[in-house]
Amino acid sequence: MILANPFPLQNPLIVQGDHTVLAEVDNPLYPQARDALARFAELVKSPEHIHTYRLTPLSIWNACAIGETAESITATLRGFAKYPVPQHIEASVRDFAGRYGCLRLVRHGLDLLLCARDLPLAEELARREQLRAFIRERFNPLEFIVPASERGRLKHALIKLGFPTEDLAGYITGEPLVFDFALRAHTLAGLPFAPRRYQSEAADLFHAGGEARGGSGVVVLPCGAGKTIVGAVCMSLLRASTLILATSVTAARQWKQELLDKTTVPADAIGQYNGDSKEIRPVTIATYQILTHRSSKQSEFTHFKIFDERNWGLIIYDEVHLLPAPVFQVTASLQARRRLGLTATLVREDGREDEVFALIGPKKYDVPWKEMEKQGWIAKAICTEIRLPMSEARRMEYAIAEPRQKFRVASENPEKLRIVRELLERHRDDPVLIIGTYLDQIDGFAQELNLPLLKGSTPQNLRDEVYERFRSGQINRLVVSKIANFSVDLPDAAVAIQVSGMFGSRQEEAQRLGRILRPKPGENQAYFYSVVSRDTVEQDFALNRQLFLCEQGYEYRIVSLDRPDTELPEWHVAP
Repeated sequence: MILANPFPLQNPLIVQGDHTVLAEVDNPLYPQARDALARFAELVKSPEHIHTYRLTPLSIWNACAIGETAESITATLRGFAKYPVPQHIEASVRDFAGRYGCLRLVRHGLDLLLCARDLPLAEELARREQLRAFIRERFNPLEFIVPASERGRLKHALIKLGFPTEDLAGYITGEPLVFDFALRAHTLAGLPFAPRRYQSEAADLFHAGGEARGGSGVVVLPCGAGKTIVGAVCMSLLRASTLILATSVTAARQWKQELLDKTTVPADAIGQYNGDSKEIRPVTIATYQILTHRSSKQSEFTHFKIFDERNWGLIIYDEVHLLPAPVFQVTASLQARRRLGLTATLVREDGREDEVFALIGPKKYDVPWKEMEKQGWIAKAICTEIRLPMSEARRMEYAIAEPRQKFRVASENPEKLRIVRELLERHRDDPVLIIGTYLDQIDGFAQELNLPLLKGSTPQNLRDEVYERFRSGQINRLVVSKIANFSVDLPDAAVAIQVSGMFGSRQEEAQRLGRILRPKPGENQAYFYSVVSRDTVEQDFALNRQLFLCEQGYEYRIVSLDRPDTELPEWHVAP
């Protein structure tokens, strides 16, 4: 007798034994399955037709932190699966989810209690050498007294041992704002303004959960999707003194401009804390650079005192995936403050994503880049890698170079200048950024092309002046170093030409593409070119750099030239 198949073949998901889940994009049920999967699975790849997700302990813990259970997760998988879900996958989900909530942190007077679910687990904790420094005493067989100051360090140590802790110790309210903080209905220029639906959803999910759960976590949105607005909406929900940590002085000033333009915060209530200014106001914007400054490697971090200057109700970490190690350390002691991390990708080249989970909070919201592109919220990007050979003399220099120098020899291939000239001619009417890592190289480009150059040593006032000229259209060509990798708002940039980068950094590739993803009028199109030396380690590293974007669904068109003097083939700028 043939039994009926309880798993309809028209369903969009294939759950595989290696903890991956394949999703058919063209399936009518895909949008529902995608939204459900996003709560408990990590998106690994999203090319045109089949998207790949992965079930990991961290992804399941993130889901549990926002209210999912093992039963709801397995029910979702079964409900959308085309074939039976492997039994061991369901067992893994139950195991991963079962670890979350085995340990809870709750308030106990001025201290905290670490509560274990059962006696065997409590005994294991009591015998762990890594935990002894954080536990004051055993309160009863299942509970341990922990100083409130060790809240973050304990959570960090526990997650490294594979035990995510459900933190129910709550947050301090912080100093309330004495002025009305609300979102404007119109910008200062009189244009209508309202947060986009996904921005409000992200803020609501961050804030959801009441006093014990709401107010700690990470929001992941593509570059150009308006993460600053998410921060502003969260501030309007909490209405407490806020410390914002940004990647640079330019990014800090852009935060201030956005807040003034789109909220009712008075200008004199916003302080800037950086190398030039040390203002502490109800809303204070500081840079990671100033926070990590110290006179010597042995001395204290001079400006960590900012965390105690006010009774902060919210701390916002812009580009949280870049969080420097010292700020991770101080964040461990800030667990009573509400914390919001903003990023385009939680990919960290050092593999410290679990520390973001433990010290900032679980991922609360995530949207694939291509999904935002389809909805028109970010520009459609055409990515092209141009591979060009080196001259014979350069090839000889490369051949005899030490292994550590080969990448730089290839990256600074002089033939790249000719290719950049050709690309500038093809995009003569478009605003273009030429981005590089090596200062000698970009100095040469700026001189040869007679273009303004911004780099680390450029004074801040000159940076601001040049950025403003670019935004206003007075200039439409700009050479920039890696200072432009992060949080630089150049909304009219439509073309980026990358002439060198930091080895195989997926982060950097994604951030550089992000410089041109803000929505454009008309066709809403952007162009990203990466110029690399053919048959070298630079080409090899380029494959890894592109990995994150390819997994997000971006294609790289490859143009390979045979000789150093070969002209670029003709192609339609918009294929």
